[in-house]
Amino acid sequence: MRAARLVTDVLQPRNALLAGLTGLGVAAAGNWTGVPWGLFAALCAGIVPASYIEWERRRGTWGDRHVVDRTQRLPIFLVILGSVGLGALVMVLGRAPRDILVAMVALWTMTVVLLAVNACWKISVDSAVAAAMVAMLAVVHSPWWLPAAGPLVVAVCWSRIALTYHTVAQTAAGATAGLVTAGAWLV
Repeated sequence: MRAARLVTDVLQPRNALLAGLTGLGVAAAGNWTGVPWGLFAALCAGIVPASYIEWERRRGTWGDRHVVDRTQRLPIFLVILGSVGLGALVMVLGRAPRDILVAMVALWTMTVVLLAVNACWKISVDSAVAAAMVAMLAVVHSPWWLPAAGPLVVAVCWSRIALTYHTVAQTAAGATAGLVTAGAWLV
């Protein structure tokens, strides 16, 4: 149980997006000038939503950051959609590199898919984000990201199941949604 908690905390969406989108920004710009765009994308896609969840948790709305009751997730999805959408608009106006902007659109699209599924069935957002980051990095950097970082996606899925936050089907569906929506959009 301790290992599962460590994996789920270290590889949570905020952290996966921070690392993945920063790497994507570098690839999109072709050099280190893409780092600020990647960090801005991570702010919009990961840090703002995580901060909102933490704010609501402190207010007593939710017990922890996992928000295991799917019926309570709608406001989170709306914050994500708004933050990512606004971030993408700023990126367009700021002439961000194309691939980091496309990544934001892919994340927005993935969130719409997760929201639609979540309306009737619980799906793993953590698994979706982990798979989306691996798919995006594979497209913009190298296909070798799939076998190299794929075990991290499996670890996230395993941790969510071990902690009884999700079933095997929910984590598989989340990972598939992340892989397909992000990978397809970027290709």
